[in-house]
Amino acid sequence: MTESFRRSGEYPQGQQQHSQSSYPGTPGAGGAFPPPPAYDPPQPVNAAPGSAMWPTPTPEGSPAPPAPPAPRRRVRGPLGLLAAVAIAAAAVGGGTAYAFQELTGKQSTSASAGTAVVPTSQKGTVSGVAAAVSPAIVEINATSNAGSSTGSGVVITSDGEIVTNNHVVSGASTVKVRTSDGKTYTAEVVGTDAKKDLALIKLKNASGLKTASLGDSDNVKVGDEVIAIGSPEGLTGTVTSGIVSALDRDVTVSTDEEQQQQGDGSDGRWPFEFGGQQFNGDTGSSKTTYKAIQTDASLNPGNSGGALIDMNGNIIGINSAMYSASSDSGSGSSSAGSVGLGFAIPVDTVKADLDSLRSGGTFGG
Repeated sequence: MTESFRRSGEYPQGQQQHSQSSYPGTPGAGGAFPPPPAYDPPQPVNAAPGSAMWPTPTPEGSPAPPAPPAPRRRVRGPLGLLAAVAIAAAAVGGGTAYAFQELTGKQSTSASAGTAVVPTSQKGTVSGVAAAVSPAIVEINATSNAGSSTGSGVVITSDGEIVTNNHVVSGASTVKVRTSDGKTYTAEVVGTDAKKDLALIKLKNASGLKTASLGDSDNVKVGDEVIAIGSPEGLTGTVTSGIVSALDRDVTVSTDEEQQQQGDGSDGRWPFEFGGQQFNGDTGSSKTTYKAIQTDASLNPGNSGGALIDMNGNIIGINSAMYSASSDSGSGSSSAGSVGLGFAIPVDTVKADLDSLRSGGTFGG
């Protein structure tokens, strides 16, 4: 291999004299200066000849400097795009991750906005939603002067705040709550709103409870699949499914505590009006009307205050009323069970009312 430099006077024959004559006025003995380049030297940049910025030529016979590394080939097309999206997804999360799903052809179930609480492998399945949400649905047993009644509720904080219907706990002297794991708690009524048929209760000495995800009822559409979870007839954690049958149905309920209790609570049926007709008894003269989500998911006495849920596992409504065909057979039974006409208070109404309920306000007719 050729050396990269030579000692003074060791130039190949014929080059030394050339070197001396190429630099007039320079010392001729010893060849102290390097030989001239075999090419015209480049022009200096903002510097005079002989300054430090003058490029140093490569002597003849020296190895060429290493070539600069070849530029990396940019990956284009679908592979490059997917890689870029994947990197961005790791940095910014959900929105780009959704784009990655679209590019790879992986679809996600969506019925309304909110947190996807159901595992990806079980999205869109009744069993997946039931497994994810059931631990946040409780059974409520309320005792009043009129008797006792059973309803349901939705846990919204880990220390035991629970949303339910006002008519479930109206006039109650004691309230007991049983969670999905069989534990029983005593609860106190924090606030009620008879005009919206909503109430907030709080468990005593509770912590670490599974909470529900409150969705967005404005995004609900007719035909969306839904699931109802509650405790009909005291059967805790009962799951039924159906669709959203209609939106903005006018449901009228009593705001009179005694009227709400006239069904004596023994069968869990509460009076309400719909379509100009009264069901489950007389609503009385003091009443209010709210816009409800209609569903054909089976609701029965005891489902009141429970959850209506979308297929992502988000709560979209609080079940509040159900139509049961009356029986005139004289058998003593006043209900023939669910006929697929149930109503739920939209969750957006619940969220808008939470601060008032937490403040302990009582809103009557």
